[in-house]
This record gives sequence, C-alpha cells and structure tokens, in this order.
Amino acid sequence: MKLNTLRLLNNKIVFKRGFHSSLNSLGIVKPFLLADIGEGIRECEIIQWFVKPGSTVQEFDRICEVQSDKASVEITSRYSGNIVKLHYGENEMAKVGYPLVDIETEEEMKEGIKEEKVLSAANTITKNSSTWEMPSVRRLLSEYKLKINDITGTGKHGRVIKGDVLDYVKSNSLQKVERKQEYITTESSPSSFAKTVPLTAIQKAMFKTMSKSLSIPQLGYKDEIELNQASEYRLELNRYISNHPHLFPFKKISYLPIFIKSLSLSLSFYPIMNAYFEQNHVSYRAHHNIGVAMDTPQGLMVPNIKNVEKKSVFEVATELHRLTELAKAGSLTPSDLKGGTITLSNIGAIGGMYANPVIVPNELAIVALGSARRLPRFDSNNEEKMVAKQILPVSWSADHRIIDGATIAQFGNMWKSFIENPALFASKLR
Repeated sequence: MKLNTLRLLNNKIVFKRGFHSSLNSLGIVKPFLLADIGEGIRECEIIQWFVKPGSTVQEFDRICEVQSDKASVEITSRYSGNIVKLHYGENEMAKVGYPLVDIETEEEMKEGIKEEKVLSAANTITKNSSTWEMPSVRRLLSEYKLKINDITGTGKHGRVIKGDVLDYVKSNSLQKVERKQEYITTESSPSSFAKTVPLTAIQKAMFKTMSKSLSIPQLGYKDEIELNQASEYRLELNRYISNHPHLFPFKKISYLPIFIKSLSLSLSFYPIMNAYFEQNHVSYRAHHNIGVAMDTPQGLMVPNIKNVEKKSVFEVATELHRLTELAKAGSLTPSDLKGGTITLSNIGAIGGMYANPVIVPNELAIVALGSARRLPRFDSNNEEKMVAKQILPVSWSADHRIIDGATIAQFGNMWKSFIENPALFASKLR
C-alpha cells in the first residue's frame, strides 16, 4: 500500500510518497568502505573489531576501531543488516576507499538517497554526526577557541569539516589564540625525518600485545635482594661445571637459572601467580613455563622455559642457553614463544636499577631485574656496623584485578628468601 515515507536529503527532512513492501527481504550485500578520516591519511591499522561474520548491526552501531598515526577512531555502520565478511584481520592495514566489511541489508536505497524510517531518528542522527569532530577539526577549534556549534557544517549529515572551520575563520578575520605554554608540540613535516620505515613483524606483535596490556590495571611492587650467599652458591655450581665440561654446552652459568628455578619453587606455594584469567574465571596452570625477555637483533622477544617445576638448575641453565643462542641467530620457533605463564625481564643486563614492567596478556605477573651493585648495608649481626653486600633491585607488576598487594608482597618475599638462602632453597627441591 502507499505510505508517507521520510527521507533525509542534503541534511533536510522531506516526505515522499511511495510504495513499500510489507515483506523485508535481506539479500543485497553492500560493501562498506573505509571513508576518508581527514589529515591526508590513506590507510589505518585495525585495532579491534566490534563485529564478526553473522553479527547483526543497526545504523551507527560500532563496526571497528582504527588507528592512524594521528589518533584512534571508531567506525560506525551506515547500514542495518547482517555482517557477511570482514576484509581485514586485527592489526592489518586498511586502505581508505576500500571495503572494510560486507553487509547484507534491505534494499532501501533509491537514486542514492537512503530512506529514514522515523523523524526522531533522523533528528538524532543529524545532531550527533554534526558534533562529531575529526582530529583536524578539533585542533583548529582549539587553536581559535571556537565551539563546534558556532559553525555550520557542510559535510554529511551536517558534519563540520576542516574547510568549514577555515571558512569561518576567514570570514570573521580571526587570529589564533596565543598559548601561554613555553613549549608547544607541533607536527613535524615529512622532510624533517631522515627516513620513514614500516613496523617490523616483531614490532607489530609488540604493539598488539602492549595495546592489550593497557586494559589491565597493574599493581607495582619493588624490593631488593641480597646476593652474597647466592654468589657463593653460584660459585660452587660453576666449579662443578668446570670439573665436568663434557656434561654442559656452556662453561659457566649466570644468576638467571637460580632466579628462574627459585621463582618456580615459589609458584608452587602461590599458584595464583601462575594462573590465567578470562571471562570472570581463574584457571590454575599445572606447569611453570617461565618467560625470559631477550633483546635480540630482531627486537624484544620472550621465549619461555617449559616445565621449570620438573627441571634442575642445570637443566634450566641448559634450556636457557639453547633459547639464548636461537634468539641471537633469529631462529626461535613459535613453540619457544608460546605458552608462557609468568615472565622475568633482566633489564639490569643493559643498565638501570628499577623499572615498570608491563604484564604480558594471559599472565598475571612479571618481574624486572635491575643491575646488581655492591652497596653498603648494616650488618644483620651488628646493626652499628656497615658491610658491603651485593644488592639486586627487583620490580614487580601484577594484574590488580586478581592479585592484591599482600599476595604479591608475600610471593616476592618467598622468592627472595630462596635466593638469599640457598640451603633453604635446596631443602625444598624434590
């Protein structure tokens, strides 16, 4: 039957008589293109999808979040319907003007003008889209101390675009408002850079991992560990290696195998530190796969030593040696990098005392080792006497959604006690 239908034409609401079938037929697949988001940007990285094939969306529902070199922007749908296909995966680069998704929708387009179903929806759309600011618009508004409602937009649905602001500035002979700050950050022109290179595969992986880490509230905890007795213990281990060179692929070991094995022993008393959190559930892992952050020629990589709870200090040292050699040669395998349960970062090998390590997603804690130094400390047997001690600074970060301050402190103290007292450490080994 004939109906009065509402259409949005050049930001003006008009009525048009026409025919509309009572049967809504889905079946027309429309490619939804990545529109120009300004600033001359030609491609953006897909940060996250809010939909997947089979999802149902309405107009202005969120489709995805994209990241340019300027800012992140949420892309919303122009159509109502079902998602048929995603043209990119997360962290892939999407090109402006090319399809982001395919949407199966009703045929509601005629002569390029979309039919609006209700007047209130049209008013809401016009209002919301006209006040949405692109980064270039936001910057100009700030520079001239303008409000977006002062400017008539000529973009789609009345959106204010960069040209609208510039025309307003010109017609009103406005000048930029002087800033009081002594230092003003400005965008560098391409010619000011020696060269521009794309991210490597490892850098892209780190970008993706650290972006996920930002969603985790992280609890920091710092302490120091005395290494005097651990030094003597390590000396004895290296003396044994020197007397049995045919048993080992290395000539001596560092402190790391001792730290790693002590960490595993501590995890057996605090299994929550080795757990995994997802969707309001905590899963306790049976194995201690301890990751060791390594600075390789390809960038930061974190291989892990599997089943540390079943290995001796020498076996840990052997596996650490294998992973280190593979990392130097750029030959680490995917299995070496997957399955970590907790991470240790030896930042002190490069320099520095304390750090703020960032938790690896799917883990609940990470510890960074600082540079060990010989420092004066009070003698435990005579508080009026100063003695020289080897001190190792350590910095913890834990997932504060699951781990509280008392837990990380107690766990850290147990790990510290095993390192500072090798006899106690040895007594707990099985």
